[in-house]
Amino acid sequence: MREISYAYGRNHYREDPELRAVLPGFWPEAPDHEEELAAWGAYLGKEVYAAAYHIDQDAGPVLVMHDLDGNRVDRVRLSPAQEAVLKELRPIVRPPYEGGRWQHHFALGYLLADPGLYCILTITHQVAYPIHKYAPNLADWKRAVLYGEAWGATWMTEIQGGSDLGANRTTARREGEVWRLSGGDKYFASGAGLADVAIATARPQGAPAGPKGLALFLVPRLDRQGRLNYRVRRLKAKSGTRAVPSGEVELEGSEAYLIGEAGKGIYYTLETLTVSRLANAVAAMGIAAKALLEVRQRVRRRHAFGRPLADLPLVRRDLLELALRQTGGLALAFAAVEAFDRAWHEVPPYSEGYHYARFLSHLAKNRTADHAAEITRLAMELFGGLGFLEEYAVARWHREALITPIWEGPSNVQALDMLEAMQKKRAHEPFLAFLKERLGSRSEPEAALALGVAERTLAALAERDPEAAAFQSKDALTRLADALTVALLFGLASRAGARYARLAELYARRFLAGEPYPDAALRAPELYLPEAVHA
Repeated sequence: MREISYAYGRNHYREDPELRAVLPGFWPEAPDHEEELAAWGAYLGKEVYAAAYHIDQDAGPVLVMHDLDGNRVDRVRLSPAQEAVLKELRPIVRPPYEGGRWQHHFALGYLLADPGLYCILTITHQVAYPIHKYAPNLADWKRAVLYGEAWGATWMTEIQGGSDLGANRTTARREGEVWRLSGGDKYFASGAGLADVAIATARPQGAPAGPKGLALFLVPRLDRQGRLNYRVRRLKAKSGTRAVPSGEVELEGSEAYLIGEAGKGIYYTLETLTVSRLANAVAAMGIAAKALLEVRQRVRRRHAFGRPLADLPLVRRDLLELALRQTGGLALAFAAVEAFDRAWHEVPPYSEGYHYARFLSHLAKNRTADHAAEITRLAMELFGGLGFLEEYAVARWHREALITPIWEGPSNVQALDMLEAMQKKRAHEPFLAFLKERLGSRSEPEAALALGVAERTLAALAERDPEAAAFQSKDALTRLADALTVALLFGLASRAGARYARLAELYARRFLAGEPYPDAALRAPELYLPEAVHA
């Protein structure tokens, strides 16, 4: 691995100054977990880093459709390397269910970052989530997925609807103590062939059309007689996330167990989507951190035109862009996680705090995906032609980053969901109150700029008719996320140092005002090559 990666063998916690500065601002207990995070950083930077590269390049999951006697089994075979690391990674899913905080889980997910491996863990704990809150009668399955006896999955998307869950065709019919799901074509089913149990949406007989008619069900891989309970049509060949088997699952007469109340299935489904959107945001910035670790080492080692790359003015400009996006995106992701951690035990009808947390999840999911795609692209560019070669690890991180704008609802969906949270739940009101609290008393013109942008953006959406508001919502999603990021960076300055106030100013100028970086930033390497990177 040392021949292909500068990040291999390094402690991915110790050498991440952004994480160590940002995390305690949203998780006060983080210093108490310093040794644990450092131990994970060492393991994830060596054994897992090597295994993830091997899986991606040489040893992806394989679908085995029949056993030796010709019986249909539809089971995925994993490489021994993947089985070994997944066994060790299992504890990542447990903190919220053992009295811990979501920040703990997501900090470990960020350090892992590999979206294929992390996806397997995410969809597994998403089975535990609705059981924990709404189906205590299924607690045996919760224990199984949390403590290593089973893998889980979430299957919502169908071929005809995609993000339009209301178009789902899978039906559910009560049959004694179980339900039968039929007509299900779950077209993009992560964990296909691996999952021992999945949660899936279906419409009970007599339920209304649209998303509010959907119920949420638990679907085991085997029925009560030990027979295969659903079929995997095929696995899909993907540009990235190759560690997680993604395929097409057919539900036809599949036994299932209702989670909670049938009429509230859409709420349970949206809650699990909120969790996965936060995972997407954290993973996006974790992927970007891997690329950033690679490129910071590269520019210090590589010489051109008689100087180290890190000394060249345009390279410094690019390093500043990378640091700004990484620090801002990381703060945004963990601000959303913190808000969710405060509200996640709520059940419908939710409070203002829960709607606010959901509002932040849309901002964070969308903007971190933008940042990750751009950070990894620019990291490849700073490697030059070598960055485009698969034999250099930085190329894979760009491939992996490109799923983050798509997974769990692309930007159009995030924008419309944000708009719905504003119009129906007034979720923007506590958001604006937070910005006024953080920015209203500051003297920096950039603080006033961020607050003004947020106020004008929200007012403009409110003044438009529904079609025009939808048309403008994606740009609004980005601008509101950027205004919040400025507030968060200013807030970090009081604890983490003046560097973060300077980053807040630069972020506002770059992403809200569209201004070029000032000349003074050229001679301020502490902004883009923090001292911890040189340690």
